[in-house]
Amino acid sequence: MKERRMSKADPYRDKTTIGALLGKIAERRKSLPSSCRIMEVCGTHTMTLHRFGLKRMLADAGVEMIAGPGCPVCITPDAIHDAALRLVAQRENTILAAFGDMTRVPTARGSLQTTPPAPGSQVRIVYSPADSLDLARRHPDKDVVFFGAGFETTIPSIAYTAAAAVAGGVKNYSVLPALWLIPPPVRAILETGQNRIAGFLYPGHVTAVIGPRAFDFVAEEFKRPGAVAGFEPADILLGVLSVLEQIAAGRPRVANEYARVVGPEGNPAARAIMDRVLEPADAVWRGLGLIPRSGLTLRPDYAAVDAIVKHDLVLNTNAGDRPGCRCGDVLKGLIEPTECGLFGTRCRPDLPFGPCMVSAEGACLSAHTYGGDRPKRKGRHER
Repeated sequence: MKERRMSKADPYRDKTTIGALLGKIAERRKSLPSSCRIMEVCGTHTMTLHRFGLKRMLADAGVEMIAGPGCPVCITPDAIHDAALRLVAQRENTILAAFGDMTRVPTARGSLQTTPPAPGSQVRIVYSPADSLDLARRHPDKDVVFFGAGFETTIPSIAYTAAAAVAGGVKNYSVLPALWLIPPPVRAILETGQNRIAGFLYPGHVTAVIGPRAFDFVAEEFKRPGAVAGFEPADILLGVLSVLEQIAAGRPRVANEYARVVGPEGNPAARAIMDRVLEPADAVWRGLGLIPRSGLTLRPDYAAVDAIVKHDLVLNTNAGDRPGCRCGDVLKGLIEPTECGLFGTRCRPDLPFGPCMVSAEGACLSAHTYGGDRPKRKGRHER
């Protein structure tokens, strides 16, 4: 029998290590009298928690993990999806390039996969921003619009591609920006005071770009502990244990439990290309509403590749969530996915009703795939 080659992830999935960390978490939890609710900001953390059964194990240890707004597919409001749909449905000879999950998001108009395109137009799935620019170079007779969606991990490559299009004189290329910054919605959630959050797990890949200090305000202003965590089971448990130890010590900070990837300064080169091409703007998040300086738009010097400017797009602010969808409440951490009345019935992975059931980072898809058969509980706001 052929031996399995050891993966780099194996040490972080080792059952003995995971058991020991869970034991330490349970022991530390005993010394904390109040309820302990930790928000994992990142959708990849949510997926790992469900996939490996950590959400249930942590609940058994007395730690409640709640999902946050860390899924770009989920938080992009229908107004931007509506603009993308109108582009491909009403403009001839247009290629709308997008990441695969973005083409499946259901809206009142349908999705990019179901909307009939105008003559000569089409939707193309790409795997990187560079793929979309290559489409424009290979199809000079078409207008290519890249539906650029992402957080700080994806944004630098989108900014680089936009700059390359301008420098290369690719005049049939533009970007429809759906670019989101993670720290502002964390502040917005804390300012609402709805969640009774004891601490946070911060996304390792985002923090690898922006640096841990971007979250200092959580500890300094709101006195909440937090830890930067990677995406393997042991990474997440180390982050949870750090948060509990900070609570016990009464000294909140931003601990870096992902030092093998995240440096103290983040990635200055990635931030530099973002700053050169993009500028902060107020932005609407699904479920959270308008959050100051939480999005990015193309700077005036790059208006030639700004689809909103180039194609004179007007965002329909009345394009809200579909009636009955509670994705917004899931993104705010107010309910578990199973508490939505549509979960598993009218909203399933094969026929999603809302965006949280579309993306691999969506809390609803994770819950349905790895634990959606659990009974529904009353919403936290109803307790």
